[in-house]
Amino acid sequence: MSADAKLQELGLTLPPAPKAMGVYKPIVIVGNLAYLSGHGPLLDDGSGFETGRVGEDLDLEAGNAAARRTGLALLATLKEALGSLDRVARVVKVLGLVNCTSDFSQQPQVINGFSELMAEVFGEDAGVGARSAIGTNVLPGNIPVEIEMIVELK
Repeated sequence: MSADAKLQELGLTLPPAPKAMGVYKPIVIVGNLAYLSGHGPLLDDGSGFETGRVGEDLDLEAGNAAARRTGLALLATLKEALGSLDRVARVVKVLGLVNCTSDFSQQPQVINGFSELMAEVFGEDAGVGARSAIGTNVLPGNIPVEIEMIVELK
């Protein structure tokens, strides 16, 4: 099943692709690789970003949901740039940053919200790439999660 069709089957709606909020491009394509800049969890209407710190304002479940919403924002950027998610061959590399308290140590479980979404959309093999999940004491605008990724294109 195509990735675009899988989105429909899952009943997922992509938010508007976020615009750059500084001097960078949300996506750069070089050869058959697309490099996506760090994205955060958009509010459902695309009007802004969710905020909060995991371990303080948000629990593990809410952090995981924020990572999933961040994945939807990344998919929106891909779809806008490529015209179709069916052009994605596979997820290659993911860097997930979690805005969390110093005693919170479940960053991988937070970023799983993103990884599970990619596996649902692109399949278990193509949707899961190499990944790092790192905790940090603050992220821009106090967003709970920032994720960047590299995908291979067809």
